[in-house]
Amino acid sequence: MSAREKKEEWILLLAVFVIATCGLIYELVAGTLASYLLGDSVTQFSTIIGVYLFSMGIGSYLSKFFKGNLLRWFVKTELLVGMVGGFSSILLFLLFPVAESFRIVLYALVGITGILVGVEIPLLMRILENRLEFKELISRVFSFDYIGALLASIIFPLLLVPHLGIIRTSLFFGILNIGVGWYLVFKFKEELRNTKPLHSAAIILLLSSAICFAYADKIMNYSETLTFNDQVVYATSTPYQRIVITKNKKETRLFLNGNLQFSSADEYRYHEALVHPALSSLPSRKNILVLGGGDGLAVREILKYPDVEKITLVDLDPKMTELFSSQSMLMSLNHESLKNKKLTIVNADAYIWLRKNSQVFNAIIVDFPDPSNYSIGKLYSSAFYNTLYKSLDEKGLVVIQSTSPYVAPKSFWCVDQTLRSVGLQTKAYHNYVPSFGEWGYIMAMKSSNFNWFSQLPTPLRFLNKETINDLFVFPEDMKTTAKLEINRLNNQALVTYFEEEWSKFLEP
Repeated sequence: MSAREKKEEWILLLAVFVIATCGLIYELVAGTLASYLLGDSVTQFSTIIGVYLFSMGIGSYLSKFFKGNLLRWFVKTELLVGMVGGFSSILLFLLFPVAESFRIVLYALVGITGILVGVEIPLLMRILENRLEFKELISRVFSFDYIGALLASIIFPLLLVPHLGIIRTSLFFGILNIGVGWYLVFKFKEELRNTKPLHSAAIILLLSSAICFAYADKIMNYSETLTFNDQVVYATSTPYQRIVITKNKKETRLFLNGNLQFSSADEYRYHEALVHPALSSLPSRKNILVLGGGDGLAVREILKYPDVEKITLVDLDPKMTELFSSQSMLMSLNHESLKNKKLTIVNADAYIWLRKNSQVFNAIIVDFPDPSNYSIGKLYSSAFYNTLYKSLDEKGLVVIQSTSPYVAPKSFWCVDQTLRSVGLQTKAYHNYVPSFGEWGYIMAMKSSNFNWFSQLPTPLRFLNKETINDLFVFPEDMKTTAKLEINRLNNQALVTYFEEEWSKFLEP
């Protein structure tokens, strides 16, 4: 083999590496987008991966029908993959607020991208079959393929999403695909013949991608304004979630992965109900643990008790605690609670942190998102509550936000039953928050010997001594007669209940 042929071989093998990296990135972008827009459920990633791999299989099958100048077909495919995969995130974000059948558009794009990626590797293997022995061909092509896939899976959550965002990530790898195609046009111009159309197409696509890359933030802001109907004043993607803050004349709202977390108009109703029934009943409040609640609003309520000496806040996302401890608009909501000297902030996975914890707390306030996927569902499991039990003082109280007992009674009472399964006694309650409707909480304890609600601070905006007892009365439509499973790590029954009940409620 001549030096020139050797060089051409390595160029084509490097193309395999780029193809594999780009292909997996497009898959991850689609899965992440689906979880942002349709709900952060394992269902989204599972179905996206399934459709993508199935489509790749179709593409591999269709590749046998490509005849003639295979290198020309390969370059055309590269340009198409770069166009479809690169612009997919922009199209999906813009169509989500207006498309009635968004899932059809989503899976169509995933399918088209998968088919095109599935065509690429077989075409390249056919191009290389006269340049390499079969065993060398298989070995090298798949080695470069798997190495590219590994690289994509590592850099996507650690570097790309936090620093580039979803739109720029897909555009960047679209540019890579198009760039590979364009380079091959120059490198193999004699073999390709009549390269002017390919050359022109590559330039147009590269310029279009570069322009969109430069204006990605404006495109994202426009799409989120369509989605949220209010002015988007802050938005960022972290390794853990998409954070969006909107504002209108009446309120400021926080959305995580598209799900409303609070409205400044009525969040006090939620946070007073979350904190005060438990803390006002305790004989001692010296040491308090908050799990979740990176917005500092629960901490704000805890600080209304002057005898609290130490608060530990464990929240996974450092961007959340940084945001709510540095932005004046948000600090005015939490009364600068995250700056308080009594507070220690720990950015860590609550499950892992709690397993290593050796402290015992008088109260534990659990303010996690709803159990809409398995990664959050584990924080409502019997295994997690066993760990929680060990960190709770014998005369202490745990309180857990537990979704809506009106919309999702099976989910709500599943949390209650799971807490009881680890030896805790429970006291369930609910209140009305206009932005959410009826919302539920469960207090859990080792002993029920408390002087209930005897030390309620005043004045509060919502709760008082006359109305607090009403929170513990449940109407019949918030109860369930269903036989419920305990939420264990190996069954995640709660996630199933939650998806079933909320999907019915949200159906048009």
